[in-house]
This record gives sequence, structure tokens and C-alpha cells, in this order.
Amino acid sequence: MKTINYLLLAGVVILLSAFTINNSINWKMTEDYSIKFSGTDAEGIFKTLKGDIFFDKTNLDNTKFSFSIDVNSINTGNGMKNKHAISDKWFDAEQYPTISFSSKKVSENVLGYAVLGNMNIHGVSKEMTIPFTFENNTFKSQFSVNRMDFNVGTMNGMSKKVSNEIKLDISIPVSK
Repeated sequence: MKTINYLLLAGVVILLSAFTINNSINWKMTEDYSIKFSGTDAEGIFKTLKGDIFFDKTNLDNTKFSFSIDVNSINTGNGMKNKHAISDKWFDAEQYPTISFSSKKVSENVLGYAVLGNMNIHGVSKEMTIPFTFENNTFKSQFSVNRMDFNVGTMNGMSKKVSNEIKLDISIPVSK
């Protein structure tokens, strides 16, 4: 009789574990994402984004985001600006080939959600909070990054024409 009870208990545990795993959503990014940036004398897109998204709006404690942008995928619409942006004068893509973000905590607010995490640009890691929404299987976010906080560019010569605050407009459609 004890053997049957243990087998029954083991079966229930496995069933509940399977149910929990099946309720977890590991979202897959679709190819039509967009990462746009703009500021005075600087605008364009990044073409290459990789990442892992685990988002469960019913259990935000289990939500995790991890993203990586290939700096060499920058496109300003101007070949000379692209070369300058990836040079050691700005992003230094040879030494710092990616921009990355990794979440620590996600919370809900009246406008949607906020994710606290570490942003790493140009070898500098800073904790920041990024607002986002999730509607129609699309994550959207608009926020600004101060390029000087990450030692991107300088305030000398032509570089001082570029605003310190760079606005980002991100859209990431996902599927299950």
C-alpha cells in the first residue's frame, strides 16, 4: 500500500511539474524587430538583436530578459557615419562588439511594466530601469540613454554636436 501511495505522490509531482513548465512562456523574437535611435546629429538603427525572453505576466518574479545588440550592425544611412560610429572614437566595436542588457527584476505599473537590469555599453555597466509594454505579442519600449554615462564619444570637435541623450524606440514582436 505504501508503494502505491509513493507512486501516486511521485506521479502528482511530475504532473504538477509538467504543468508548471507548460505554463512558462519562453518567447521567441521574430525577424521584424526594430531598434531605432535618435538624437541631435545622430539617428539610425541597429540591425542585429539576439536575446532570450521569458515573460510571465502572472508571475513577474520568474520573468527574465537578456539582450545583445551587435554594434557592427549600426546603420545611420551614411557610410562615413557608420564607420565613425564603430571606430574607437565612439563605440569601439573591435574592443566592445556588443551592447547588452540583462534583467534583475520586472514590475508592473500604470503604463505597463518596468524592467530593472544592467546595461553594458562600451565596457561600462550601469543599472537602469527601462519601461515597456506588452500588447499583441509585441514588446515596445521608449527610453533614453546618456551616451556620456557609457563613455561613448566625447564632447570635443564634431562629437560635441551629438546630443548626450540618445532616444531609443524598440519594438520586439514575439511568438511562442
